[in-house]
Amino acid sequence: MKLLEGKIALITGASRGIGHGIALKFAEQGANIAFTYLASVEKGEALVKELEAFGIKAKGYRSDASDFKAAEELVNSVVADFGTLDILINNAGITRDTLLMRMTEQQWDEVININLKSVFNLTKAAQKPMLKQRKGAIVNLSSIIGIKGNGGQSNYAASKAGIIGFTKSIALELGSRNIRSNAIAPGFIETEMTDALDPKIVEGWRATIPMKRGGTIEDVANTALFLASDMSAFVNGQVINVCGGMLT
Repeated sequence: MKLLEGKIALITGASRGIGHGIALKFAEQGANIAFTYLASVEKGEALVKELEAFGIKAKGYRSDASDFKAAEELVNSVVADFGTLDILINNAGITRDTLLMRMTEQQWDEVININLKSVFNLTKAAQKPMLKQRKGAIVNLSSIIGIKGNGGQSNYAASKAGIIGFTKSIALELGSRNIRSNAIAPGFIETEMTDALDPKIVEGWRATIPMKRGGTIEDVANTALFLASDMSAFVNGQVINVCGGMLT
């Protein structure tokens, strides 16, 4: 039997990168997938077909996770379309990197709203069906930058550190109802975004990692699969660093 057979998962920001990888991994393991995207309708439609090839039900929703009312409407739509909600993956995120002396209020607010407020919005909405069925798994994508900080990323670091505190608090609030809340803190993960960087910079980052390689999207997706499945039935309020030992 597949690890997520028949489960209903909602994944934010799944049209590319880590969210896309998690969606594919979950579909492969039998989950029915609801996902959000913001920009490209074509990418959303293409992902539906990609996921349906695994023999599961999939539907994309054009929704802004940082909008409180939109998040509530999204969860209501998912429950109406799929019947319930078992797994929430809060993955939506952006960067607006610059030194604090140059950072604008808008750059701060955009990152906090999309990275952190979205986690509040979706978790608050998703707890309703999860409380009703007295079970659920919430997985929030943080970052090692939220643990150790990074120059030029004070807004991003603050948002990802906030996710960790939120994750632990929700674990304490909802654990008695068999609803688990955990976080993943990826390190240097090689995606289409890193492909555009100077190869010398990428090699320099790899050299700082004990395993001497960057992480893959599948490395993160496998961790999300563990936290979303019954394999982690007694794992709650934890942060798993997927960083190849960078923080060791």
